[in-house]
Amino acid sequence: MEWVERLNESMRYIEEHLTDEIDHEQLGRIACCSAYHFQRMFTYMAGVTLAEYIRRRKMSLAAVDLLGGDEKIITIAEKYGYHSPTAFNRAFQGIHGIAPSAVKNEGVAVKSYPPLTFTIAVKGVEEMNYRIETKDSFRIVGVSAPLEKELEKNFMTVPNLWQEAAANGTIPRLAGMMDAPPKGLLGVSACNDEEQWKYFIAVSTSKERGELDEYIVPAATWAIFSGSGTNQSIQELEQRIVTEWLPTSGYEYANAPDIEVYLNPDPQNAQYEVWIPVTKKGEKR
Repeated sequence: MEWVERLNESMRYIEEHLTDEIDHEQLGRIACCSAYHFQRMFTYMAGVTLAEYIRRRKMSLAAVDLLGGDEKIITIAEKYGYHSPTAFNRAFQGIHGIAPSAVKNEGVAVKSYPPLTFTIAVKGVEEMNYRIETKDSFRIVGVSAPLEKELEKNFMTVPNLWQEAAANGTIPRLAGMMDAPPKGLLGVSACNDEEQWKYFIAVSTSKERGELDEYIVPAATWAIFSGSGTNQSIQELEQRIVTEWLPTSGYEYANAPDIEVYLNPDPQNAQYEVWIPVTKKGEKR
């Protein structure tokens, strides 16, 4: 239950700062994980991105302000962090379907998105195969792309990197360099709170990297889940890990990358593993 309590404490932090700058790293600290892992966890549990949830809450309160007072639209826009009237109008219409100036027209409806509260639901009808392994650091070599610290802005970055790597011959080249465990093509989200966030398509290797990028995956304990199917299947597995396994596992996120290991590169019938960095609850991370 402590895990859920921390999530709900993070929701209270958001409510208290809807008219301020919301610090994603502080949200992670409240939930005892990185800002990256917090956003991933939130999206899987809430069904919307953190940025979209915050936008919905701000626009819900902005509608109340417009209905209940004589404040100018530009004043309300600035109250919720929109210094451009155009940006505020776009956000408001995106949520409510009408312009802020139309709110007071008789018969106009607006939407309300109440604050989220998390609870544990009993699921787990289907089995999940996993193992816990502690591994030393290892070197990966490949191609990378920088990631924004608001995950919503990265939706096209990772697929585009994979498409480019497949089109220009990088993937078979990397496969030929693979000579160390974990044996497979790796998708590595290196997103801690101290460095520029990056996503790597890489392999574990001892060979010279040439013009390719290099990264050292830190020593960590991993919860490793196996699966098969399409790219959609791996996303479903990751969602089940966060919503079904993690809350009652006795573990929590550690400060290390998430890793997808593709054992069979066929995108329609992939054999893969999902590596989640973990630490036992109560241990130093």
